[in-house]
Amino acid sequence: QVRLVESGGGSAQTGGSLTLSCAASGTTSNIRAMGWYRQVPGKQREMAAMFYNNGRTHYEDSVQGRFTVSRDIAKNTVTLHLGDLRPEDTGLYYCNAQVQELDLMHNAWGQGTQVTVSS
Repeated sequence: QVRLVESGGGSAQTGGSLTLSCAASGTTSNIRAMGWYRQVPGKQREMAAMFYNNGRTHYEDSVQGRFTVSRDIAKNTVTLHLGDLRPEDTGLYYCNAQVQELDLMHNAWGQGTQVTVSS
């Protein structure tokens, strides 16, 4: 069992920045990737940024160059720095861990934290 706890959501103005943090606990040795999904108005939940155990990262196209995901595997934490914020970044951000158990992959999710960007 993997549990995720998020912190750091809030409000910012266009062009500003925020930082989100997430800590995993439980059977963390089974985690194969950690990152962030988001759900913004009018869109499906989408992967915003992901950090894999092999060191690879992935960013959604619209956040590439503006957001940075970092991860401390030993401490079981992942952080998302959201820079150059835009109103369309407003939404719920969910910490995600991809967990492998019995050769099957499943997701663990944080509770979600609100990000609001005003113009």
